[in-house]
Amino acid sequence: MVRWLGLPNIDPVQVLFLFAILLISLSVHEAAHAWSANRLGDNTARLLGRVSINPLVHIDPLGTIVLPLIAMFSGLPIIGWAKPVPVNPRNLGGGWRQKYMLIAAAGPASNLLIAILGAIVFRLAGGFESGGIADRYSLVSVMGRAVDLNVLLAVFNMLPVPPLDGGNVLAGLLQGPVADAYDKLRPYGFIILYVLLLTGAFATLVYPVSDRIVGWLL
Repeated sequence: MVRWLGLPNIDPVQVLFLFAILLISLSVHEAAHAWSANRLGDNTARLLGRVSINPLVHIDPLGTIVLPLIAMFSGLPIIGWAKPVPVNPRNLGGGWRQKYMLIAAAGPASNLLIAILGAIVFRLAGGFESGGIADRYSLVSVMGRAVDLNVLLAVFNMLPVPPLDGGNVLAGLLQGPVADAYDKLRPYGFIILYVLLLTGAFATLVYPVSDRIVGWLL
């Protein structure tokens, strides 16, 4: 889930740029989940070909294509997701909760890595001082949007709400009856997310953090 990233005059070329960034970012995010799961003992995702940055293996038609494109052309906030990576906790062996936590954290971590790399390219290309940020098709402008989008993806996904990655990380930290009680919230995770969106709590929780991180990077 990401906000509209400051494209003043929406045109098809800008939309394609942003959509390509989103597609790559979601693919890397899911591939990171699959790679870490395989490293920690569960090869379910690897056998399904998910340890790959090929977008075709991660695309969810509605969440990856239809809704993001509708939002981009309409100027509305972008809502998007890729096909979740399957993880079988029984294959993780002892300490599976902690391993599941690491697998969950790998997705947002990959988005932060993309943001850092994008920020390095942004600065090497001259950053704000180059004047390229005013050219919506320049390398500086594209890297700036890549940084903004990936930081926002990372912060959003780390919200401690199931089924987001942050919810799975929190589940790995909890133990005993508290963990069991938290697991019972999973069927209501999307309801909680919609409440956050509709009440404006999402913007209050996510945007200040993402803006601060983007400010540090750029």
